[in-house]
Amino acid sequence: MGTAHAEAARADRAAVQELERTFAGRLVRPHEPAYDEARRIWNGSISKFPALVAYCTGVADVVAALECARRGGLPVAVRSGGHSFPGQSLCEGGIVIDLSAMNGIRVDPARRTVRAQAGVLLGALDRETQHFGLAVPSGIVTHTGLAGLTLGGGIGWLMRKYGLTIDQLLSADLVTADGTFLQVSGESEPELFWGLRGAGGNFGVVTEFEFRLNPVGPTVLAGPILWPLEEAPQVLRFYRDWITDVPDELTTIVVHRKAPPLPAIPPDLHGRPVIAVVSCYAGDIEKGQEVLRPLKAFGTPLLDLCVPKPYTQHQAMFDPSFPHGWWYYVKACDVDRLTDDVVDICAEHALRVASPLSTGGVFHLGGAVARVGEDETAYSGRGVGHTFNINGNRTTAEGFEEERAWARDWWSALRPHHAGVYVNFLMDEGADRVEQAYGPEKLRRLRALKRQFDPANVFRSNQNIAPAE
Repeated sequence: MGTAHAEAARADRAAVQELERTFAGRLVRPHEPAYDEARRIWNGSISKFPALVAYCTGVADVVAALECARRGGLPVAVRSGGHSFPGQSLCEGGIVIDLSAMNGIRVDPARRTVRAQAGVLLGALDRETQHFGLAVPSGIVTHTGLAGLTLGGGIGWLMRKYGLTIDQLLSADLVTADGTFLQVSGESEPELFWGLRGAGGNFGVVTEFEFRLNPVGPTVLAGPILWPLEEAPQVLRFYRDWITDVPDELTTIVVHRKAPPLPAIPPDLHGRPVIAVVSCYAGDIEKGQEVLRPLKAFGTPLLDLCVPKPYTQHQAMFDPSFPHGWWYYVKACDVDRLTDDVVDICAEHALRVASPLSTGGVFHLGGAVARVGEDETAYSGRGVGHTFNINGNRTTAEGFEEERAWARDWWSALRPHHAGVYVNFLMDEGADRVEQAYGPEKLRRLRALKRQFDPANVFRSNQNIAPAE
């Protein structure tokens, strides 16, 4: 046994020494001062110790890092923004292929397209595209990595008007496990292109994306309206009825939490349990005011911050609530409708929250998301009404177990109403939950793709799809 370990260690060293000769980027090892920072990711509750962090500068570096992992028999993790809830952008004792230095963005305003490398963060993409009054629908926290968000689907503030992030994807450059470079689109490798749009991290390392751009803003009508959390049953029932005929220009997220100590929130509300409906109307501002008038007039809001503002400012609204280094835990599910039972469950469990950092979010889907056929992409859940994201959060380990239990209890109470789950909101929950995210038919199709492009399951630090036997 000792001899086997010694031979493995020698193979690792030989592989890394070969990588040093060909690698253009930066390599960070456990004994170096930069190592602790290099292995740090967004979710502070995750601590793993990779053997090597390889900061790639281009496709050649990605290929070299994969070859090093193959020669040394090392596991691989791929990191863009490092925002994976379960920390799948790290691996224990393996190579982290870090793409953060690959962050180029090139907008073509005439064709309304943008090419973005895999290390791009959402805020940087918004900044470049909004210069031309255009945008790619993406997520709701600007320091999220574009790659992971896209490859799982991509829900956010523009989804009801324009669809998911994957619905804008025109092509992707991909490096497979054996180092093959592929340009993947609907015309070239269409089956792989189908799989990338919802399960993409399983098939290779995407190094660059090409997206369709959409006219947005630069001003949108957006922001939260807050009511006391005790009024959640009334607010949710009104909200459920109101959204039945709102236009696709409007996307909303209901948030249950304690009001955060932000400058825009009066000090007397800080820490008060509230229910907020956060809106983004991406259309004519005057029409948006008419659409939102009933919501603004419902009951007696504690605070109304839904006003015209730059789209980029609204995109950054949730950033202070999800900074790097806090301890995050999420339980997620889709539901078809906000039935009376679902409403009552939300109202009951939201009031039990202890942490001022924990949130219960309910995303309103439909619109353009639902107009794409269920089988057109690997992403599943086109027809569901809402996605739940129940976050049990703390700044450190203190009280974290309590918040995890709170999130699990709320999710468990919703179990009779589960209608699937958004794969980007999964923790490390096992094969059954991955199947729930895709369904058995899509999973069979994805497993066949996995067998074709990654038969050895090199890319398994993800919501893993095992190769078909």
